[in-house]
Amino acid sequence: MGKSHVFDARSQMPVPPADLFSWHAREGALERLTPPWETTKVVERTGNGIHTGSRVVIEAHLGPIPQRFVSEHTGYVEGQSFQDTMVQGPFSKWVHNHLMQPASTPQASVLEDQVEYVLPAGALGDTFGGGYARKRLERMFAYRHTLTREDLRRHAEFASQGPLTIAVSAATGMVGQALVPFLTTGGHRVKRLVRGGRKVAPGDVAWAPDKGEIDTAALEGVDAVVHLSGANVAGKRWTPEYQDEILKSRTETTRVLCEALARLPRKPQVLVSASAIGYYGDRGEESLTESSPSGEGLLAKVAREWEAATAPAEAAGIRVVHLRIGVVMDPRGSALAKFLPAFNAGMGGPIGSGQQWFSWVAMEDILGLIRFAIGNPAVRGPMNGVAPGVLRQGDLAKTVGRVLHRPSFFPTPAPLVRAAFGQMGEEALLAGAKVVPVVAQTHGYTFLFPELEGALRFSLGRTTGGAEFRHT
Repeated sequence: MGKSHVFDARSQMPVPPADLFSWHAREGALERLTPPWETTKVVERTGNGIHTGSRVVIEAHLGPIPQRFVSEHTGYVEGQSFQDTMVQGPFSKWVHNHLMQPASTPQASVLEDQVEYVLPAGALGDTFGGGYARKRLERMFAYRHTLTREDLRRHAEFASQGPLTIAVSAATGMVGQALVPFLTTGGHRVKRLVRGGRKVAPGDVAWAPDKGEIDTAALEGVDAVVHLSGANVAGKRWTPEYQDEILKSRTETTRVLCEALARLPRKPQVLVSASAIGYYGDRGEESLTESSPSGEGLLAKVAREWEAATAPAEAAGIRVVHLRIGVVMDPRGSALAKFLPAFNAGMGGPIGSGQQWFSWVAMEDILGLIRFAIGNPAVRGPMNGVAPGVLRQGDLAKTVGRVLHRPSFFPTPAPLVRAAFGQMGEEALLAGAKVVPVVAQTHGYTFLFPELEGALRFSLGRTTGGAEFRHT
């Protein structure tokens, strides 16, 4: 066996140790703590959460090769600590201690992660893999500590409202997969809307919106609803059939859901229904706020009808928020996932002229805006889900290149975009809209990532700030 190494990460958290421990003990904590740049999935769980004897099987990639980690929880001390011990995996030894300690003030705590590990292949593994392992640990725990601190802060803002029961549609989509663990680790109960043909877990809601069917009784007692359903706009060329699918996947699901909510004897307090900045169309240099009129094109038409489909819920007295989401910059999907291969290959650059405005938002701010819309009764109607730091497409390319240390001057000409993608390329890639988040900022929302470079460095693991590290 090779040399034993100890990695230690420490940082202060804005809640007492017991609350910090509770966050880690809730369903979804592992999903929240998994960095978005890692290709990792949970294959199996046994036992009771993080209690001693529980196990989790994870499939992860170390380079191009998938590896299975089998980890067993040990050392569970309520409110103070727990431990993960690798019983199968690529390391010769891996023991991770999670410690929640008192801070200098009673309303704060210190999170300490101690990892004792031994690399495979003895001295050879240390020589060729030691530096890589240390850097990877720093990237991972910088992300984990920053995310934990910000989650605790955001949930504390609405702690006086208590735990809520929240229904979520499209919970397996890109935003839904991030939103559900964000809510559950905050102490809320989530009821997933599950389409017909899939297994419905206890507490979830079966529905078949294409048939106009939904288990209305299963929605009883819901405090809030987050509606995210809709076919991928950039999924393929916009044939007439796919244009119809883009529209109906939004309007029909929204109508079926809102009619069901309106029938409930005890209605939810709020519906946060996704919309899109496509509502505004291609608007050149105009600054667009929530009061700006809708524009031209398919995306504008879809967004108008999508928002109009919530009318049954509004008529029933439910507070409705239309979250007009910008381009979500997250490596697990959306535009960033499509950009990255070209940039990593050194072939990235602007699309078209590069002068069109690009209104984007970090995944963590979409989650924050949804929680803000649920918790703030003054927010209703349209709310732009975009970061304040809107930038031109050419500046986007330069920023991605700078973060990745890759060239960013290989343009994709507009005629090529039109030839390859047709109308979708014209509206989704070559058009631009300078969208401003007036409602969110007016009501006091604080963006975690107001500028693109910070968002990219966080979501791609290109920063080691956020915690104190020690290697021994």
